[in-house]
Amino acid sequence: MRNLKLLKSLRSSELQGPGSPQCFSVRADTGSLLIASQYSITEYDPRTGQVVSEASLTADGFLPEDGSGVVVGLQDLAELESACLATAGGDVVLFNLNTCQLECVGSVDRGLTSMSWSPDEELVILTTGQETIIMMTKDFEPITEVGIHQDDFGEGKFITVGWGKKETQFHGSEGKQAEVQPAVSWDDHRPRVTWRGDGQLFAVSAICPQTGARKVRVWNREGVLQATSEPINGLEQALCWKPSGSLIASTQRHPNKHSVVFMEKNGLLHGDFALPLSKVQAKVKELLWNSDSAVLAVWLEDMRNKKKSLHSAVQLWTVANYHWYLKQSLEFGPDPQKAPVCVCWDPERPLRLHVVTRSWTSITYDWGWTTERSTGLDATDNASVAVIDGEKILVTTFRQCVVPPPMCSFELQLKSPVNQVTFLCQPEGTNQLAAFTADGQISVYTQGVCRPDACVCFCFPSSGIFARLDGEIPPICWRLRGLHFFLVSLAVKKQQSFLEMCAFISAYFQLASSVSSFAICNDFLLITTHSHTCRCLQLSTLTVKGLQAALASDGGQNDQNDETLRRVERGSRIVTVVPQDTRVILQMPRGNLETIHHRALVLAQLRKWLDSLKFRDAFECMRKLRINLNFIYDHNPKAFLENIETFIKQLSSINHINLFLTELKEEDTTSSMYPRSESSPVQPQPASKQKKVDVVCDALRSVMESMDPNKYCLSILTAHVKKTIPELEIALQKVHELRENPPKAPGAVSAEEALKYLLFLVNVNDLYDYSLGTYDFDLVLMVAEKSQKDPKEYLPFLNMLKSLEPNYQRYTIDKHLKRYRKALHHLSKCGEEHFPEALQLVKEQKLYSEALRLYSADSAHYKTLSCAYAEHLVEQQQAEQAGLLLWRCGEPARALQAFATSSSWRNAICVAQQIPLPPDQLALLARDLAGNHENWWSCDLEIEVESREATLLLDYISSKFSDCEEAILALITGASWEEALRLIYMHNRQDITETNLKPAILEAVNTQTSFLEAQIGTFTRHKTRLAVVREQKEKARLEMLDCADAELYSEASSVMTNSKYSHSNSRISSRSSKNRRKAERKKLSLKEGSPMEDRALMFALAEIITTVDKMREEVHNLLKVLVLFQFDKQAEKLQLTYDEALQMMEAAVPEVWPEGLQTSQAPVNIVLIIVFNSLSVHLTFCITDQHALKSEHVDQLLFLSKNPDIPSLSKCV
Repeated sequence: MRNLKLLKSLRSSELQGPGSPQCFSVRADTGSLLIASQYSITEYDPRTGQVVSEASLTADGFLPEDGSGVVVGLQDLAELESACLATAGGDVVLFNLNTCQLECVGSVDRGLTSMSWSPDEELVILTTGQETIIMMTKDFEPITEVGIHQDDFGEGKFITVGWGKKETQFHGSEGKQAEVQPAVSWDDHRPRVTWRGDGQLFAVSAICPQTGARKVRVWNREGVLQATSEPINGLEQALCWKPSGSLIASTQRHPNKHSVVFMEKNGLLHGDFALPLSKVQAKVKELLWNSDSAVLAVWLEDMRNKKKSLHSAVQLWTVANYHWYLKQSLEFGPDPQKAPVCVCWDPERPLRLHVVTRSWTSITYDWGWTTERSTGLDATDNASVAVIDGEKILVTTFRQCVVPPPMCSFELQLKSPVNQVTFLCQPEGTNQLAAFTADGQISVYTQGVCRPDACVCFCFPSSGIFARLDGEIPPICWRLRGLHFFLVSLAVKKQQSFLEMCAFISAYFQLASSVSSFAICNDFLLITTHSHTCRCLQLSTLTVKGLQAALASDGGQNDQNDETLRRVERGSRIVTVVPQDTRVILQMPRGNLETIHHRALVLAQLRKWLDSLKFRDAFECMRKLRINLNFIYDHNPKAFLENIETFIKQLSSINHINLFLTELKEEDTTSSMYPRSESSPVQPQPASKQKKVDVVCDALRSVMESMDPNKYCLSILTAHVKKTIPELEIALQKVHELRENPPKAPGAVSAEEALKYLLFLVNVNDLYDYSLGTYDFDLVLMVAEKSQKDPKEYLPFLNMLKSLEPNYQRYTIDKHLKRYRKALHHLSKCGEEHFPEALQLVKEQKLYSEALRLYSADSAHYKTLSCAYAEHLVEQQQAEQAGLLLWRCGEPARALQAFATSSSWRNAICVAQQIPLPPDQLALLARDLAGNHENWWSCDLEIEVESREATLLLDYISSKFSDCEEAILALITGASWEEALRLIYMHNRQDITETNLKPAILEAVNTQTSFLEAQIGTFTRHKTRLAVVREQKEKARLEMLDCADAELYSEASSVMTNSKYSHSNSRISSRSSKNRRKAERKKLSLKEGSPMEDRALMFALAEIITTVDKMREEVHNLLKVLVLFQFDKQAEKLQLTYDEALQMMEAAVPEVWPEGLQTSQAPVNIVLIIVFNSLSVHLTFCITDQHALKSEHVDQLLFLSKNPDIPSLSKCV
């Protein structure tokens, strides 16, 4: 659907010579013209108007001086730097372009009628006056000479199967009298020679002596006849072989039409198209294919009046979808001096046409491909595309429909061939178009209606004229020069800046070389490339470097989620883009159309709809184009949650709401599938800690229940089922309620329909188990009836369950469903007789913590469970925790054994004092503990530390204090809980435990919890502020790089940095390391906006991590005494708070100190050591089994142990 648009034309009238031009050729290397007349040969440069070289053909006798000579052929030979010409007298002459010398390289006595060189300039074909063909090499050595007229068909003769002869076949309505007619009277009877593009074959058209009609014969490169055309009535002289194909073009006269016909290399006809002239109006002098076979030029002479004055014209034809379009008609008028005598295409530039007139005027036309499309930006624009087809304009409105060419939405019929068409560029009238015809008339059409008041006819004086239409369409301006024109359309103001920038820069260097087509729509530039991709780039943020980078990208694995890129079929070109829509119309090389929805346009339109709360339009578009529906929420979560009621009302359809709910995922599509551009603002995520799916499902369910629970019943069930942890029990309960109390509202969902829908969403076996977990046997039966289960399978089991006591019944169901915690809870209510079964369940499933919560601390069952838990801890190599449990449940003897095993000597001595042990056994215990203690610590502590601890342990019995209470209170104040407890039991002052120790422990818990919460808050604030500061600095850096002096600034800054660094080293080299660190810290300030705020924040975060890390021993000791005195809730709260702090800081380390950050800017090694220590302490003591060591923690410890910056970690791990 492209048209040919004249880019420029160069007319040169400075050349004047005797006679008139007869032949001419174009020099491929210089672009100058070689023109031969009956007197001379001239090399002329039309760009400068200068004659480069010239030689007389009459001075050396190559042509007669009376001007009766004829030049039958002229060819530029680039390799020889010469021009070869042939005369009708039989001479073959070389004109040296450097020396301007003429040399006759051969002569034929019988005369020559034509000369044609092969495309590779290796062979030359000469036709003689005696109807022979002479083939010669480029050195003019003869190869062969054969007659043009051969009786044989050629080597490609068809094989007959004996089904009759040509004479016996049907010959049409005229019968056998319809013989081949002789050639027309104006035929010059000269042979025509044309080569195929690869130079392997050539064709010769000549007058047959027997019939007087033209016949075409095809010869190979060796001069062997290959095929002869069948007799074609009315075949004319024009002949041209398509360079990139196997078709030979010629013309044929019919009784009722004049056609261009195509022949194959075997001589058979293969298609044609009719010229818009009858046989009595015009004759076709020549046919000329351009170098890329895209345009066929038809050189016509039209006889219009009785005086037989000739109206010459050159028509340019193109083909698409097997339809031939007349794209340009160049009319030269009735003046014989302005009539063209030579026409040829440029060998290097496919769309450059050269014409030389009888008056020695040379005209060079440069054409370009263009798609004439309307330029509107709103929905009133019809996205029209106009295609020129002779006297018709084929208009297709792609907003309404996609009509494949050559069909169209409607046609505009004019009185003469159309050469140019354009649409109005004003926003309020983009559907108006103007047409410029070959007779110099401009017509303006509005919605297919011609406006005669806006039609202007122009005369064509020799000077240039600027003409501006009156009325309501001033942006259409024409520049007329002679018979040729340029159309200037004003650009839309919104797009003007980028286009002007590209035009300005393109004057200095090429922006891109791989672009096959482009179009501008709204704020987007769409480009198709030769690498078979379609790019859609946003103009408001596009830079020249960005454009070049996008075009240089190959669309590999890294561009899979690039919304600006889309793969297209090879050779696709953009026809138009529908404004305010997502449709892009592409045309394939074979001519058919395809409609695509480019992701960038789709997402831009979706973002507009979602920002304006047009949820229905966005949903319909996403459903049709298979865009992930999560984008509705992910685009702006806050706006969606605030307008859920609007969303539900606009969708209205239950199926649409269910479809949206079922597609919900935790994935953020704006960062994975449809990432935002760098310029688009990032929408804030909701501050809720809940998962995205749960938030959306709960919000939709709440609004639907408040609007109409009966209407949206199925959607409410979907919201329950789709949650991260499906709420199938609640969904089943709602179905049960529908069965018990059927709604009376018209159109309400019944229980059967709701259950059937649930079975569609959930596996029937899973739904059966969940229904069983509701302990509602009616609901279980209702689900079982809809499943494929055999009643013999589930009825006995259900009957057995019904016969059990309620608590034991629920225990049996939970155990069957492997919900062991719930089973233990129900079993604990079944009475004393079922405690052994509960104890067995606890041991099998290791539910010790849950079991201890179900029984009171003073009960025998609690003591039994504690002893069992202690045995389990001993098996798990956690003897100290086992001793604490045994001590608090009243088993001091077993506790003493556990403490002795774990070398917890202070606790062991306390328990021994509580028993009490005799003095001799106590002394023996102390000696044993001292030996174990020394062996246990020998791998971790220095020798002097071991000796000091052992000496303290051995001498404590002989140490006597006159006043022990003051020492105990001092230890309590210093949080030395175990040492204080040791002195309490040593001096038999258990009263201090109740009066001072326990209150101090509880106060310490509150203090530590408050301090940790404060540290968490400060850490979060500093981390958030650090992200903001880094974002601001990165933005400032990018803005600086975009400046014109970015490179100069970079060099200057590097010089300044180096000089400052060396100067500072020389100035403070004498300072001590302590003073140097102090000077560096003075530069750090947490004040917002300070130059080194980011480094100050990083050091502040490191200090917080260090502070929290130093609490590990204190928290560890505090947790042990809390468990000992049965303050389980306080211990759990403290542990969870400390756990939260450790996990938060551990997760923040990669964000605060990312990879590649200089060590001087972050204490990376210190942070790694702190994280290791925190993980170790975090996993040292746990009061419940769900905080056991996890695999990811083990991986982290192993990773940290391999870091060379952390000493002695491998031994600890």
